[in-house]
Amino acid sequence: MGAGVPELIERILELRGISAEGLDEFLTPSIRDLAPSRELPNVDAAAEVILAAVRAKRKIVIFGDYDCDGVCATAILVRTLSAFGADVSAFLPERLSEGYGMSEASVARMLKENPGVGLVVTVDNGINSVENVALLKEKGVEVVVTDHHLPGDTLPDCVVVNPKVSHPEIFENLCGAGVAFLLASELVTKARAAGLYSGPSLGGPLLVLAGLATVTDVMPLLGQNRILVAEALNRFDTLAPVGLRALFSKASRRGVVRHTSRDFGFLLGPRINAAGRMASGVEALRLVLADDQDEAGEAARIVNGRNDERKNIEQKMLEDAISKIVPSAAAQVIDIPDGHQGVAGIVAARVMERMEPKVPVCVVVGGHGSARAPDGINVRDALAASGEFLNRFGGHAAAAGFSVKDGMVDAFREKFAEVCAGLSVEVGNEEHGDGVDAWVSPDDLTIELAEWITRLEPFGEGNPEPVFGMKNAVLCDIRPLGAEGRHIALTVNGMRSVWWGRGDLIEELRRTSSAARDVIFTVEESDYGGPHVELRIAEIR
Repeated sequence: MGAGVPELIERILELRGISAEGLDEFLTPSIRDLAPSRELPNVDAAAEVILAAVRAKRKIVIFGDYDCDGVCATAILVRTLSAFGADVSAFLPERLSEGYGMSEASVARMLKENPGVGLVVTVDNGINSVENVALLKEKGVEVVVTDHHLPGDTLPDCVVVNPKVSHPEIFENLCGAGVAFLLASELVTKARAAGLYSGPSLGGPLLVLAGLATVTDVMPLLGQNRILVAEALNRFDTLAPVGLRALFSKASRRGVVRHTSRDFGFLLGPRINAAGRMASGVEALRLVLADDQDEAGEAARIVNGRNDERKNIEQKMLEDAISKIVPSAAAQVIDIPDGHQGVAGIVAARVMERMEPKVPVCVVVGGHGSARAPDGINVRDALAASGEFLNRFGGHAAAAGFSVKDGMVDAFREKFAEVCAGLSVEVGNEEHGDGVDAWVSPDDLTIELAEWITRLEPFGEGNPEPVFGMKNAVLCDIRPLGAEGRHIALTVNGMRSVWWGRGDLIEELRRTSSAARDVIFTVEESDYGGPHVELRIAEIR
């Protein structure tokens, strides 16, 4: 492919469809290659509506969402319009009492808390809120919808900015904050031209927010998204909002030479999501809008505490859920009456990870459920086929939410398993690879290889971290790691290794350590105790 590119790296690039001609662009994503905001359909019209409201000094509400994408998108527009001196406020729905997006309850509360509002701009929601947009217009409130979710048959009667509606291929995989970032860019350009803003560049902090949301919302890290995330990581230490830097200092226990997508996807994103799950997304919004160190430090303490709370509840619910697994069932519907609704989806995913073969898993708390499904099974379709026992349901192929009719959990469990059994037959007929990019020996796992892998960052959806395997590996020095032994430290064929989150398997591994195993892992460079390659275990077969 090119001089100096190791053979293993060439193989990985070929598997990802990266040609020799596209290698330089892939390895060096640059903000210079980000498409102009004006190429996003309707962004010009949206900016005009918003700036007209700024000129008229009308009250503007940014109507967001309680997850990381929604919080970041809200902060992007609030930061931008505040810089213009606009009368702007943020509104986030409450997850447990109001649900996602522009529900009747959340719109009513927004109007009550923002008397005299003249313009509502949605971010990361609104594309299917036809009735509530109409209601706002009847009350004399103008609406602009910015979103990235799939539209229904009818669009809201207002200016809509959504790449899923207008289908520009270059922008089709933006998250809500990515859309908000392009709108903010257009707003700044137009505001400067009109003399409404003459201050410093706003782009750095907004770029970091958009990159963080892109990773956390599991968007494909290709094309425009790859540029957004790579540049956000490069600029994090100097340009990230002070609140995000304060949260990272609490979340990370290591010195950072170079930020990676794991910092967004495993450290910052889950903590911001935890606020919306356990309490209110407003706590996370305060964090990303904080302007001084004291305010940021206090907000980071609160958000980090919510994540600790989430982890403790998750662990208890996970133990309860595992004890209720029905062996050999085609699907699991696990009722945890005293659980927390905000953690149900995470627990469903954790249970599914532990199952072999993997089957759809639903966790129900107080009649409200979250479902997760493996590749090849559309859990939303399975819920639709079990709809006689549900009050409502919605979601995507891999993840969905639902509400069970009173007293119908057992009947739903039986029907859902029956439906999934039929779907499982189809999945069982598909051919699957072994999920490994390359089988290697310890001699292949050099510092040079780890450095090259780092150059392929950012990793995520669409550009997965390279996965390697070693056959007939010998495991030794198996010991617990972390609080309460939730992780495992071990040596694999003489190489330092960590298996995160699988402390439950430590005794089994010790009993069978003399048996040769196939070990599946990713590779990273560690400087703890001197530079060396460390393996992150994904699976031991």
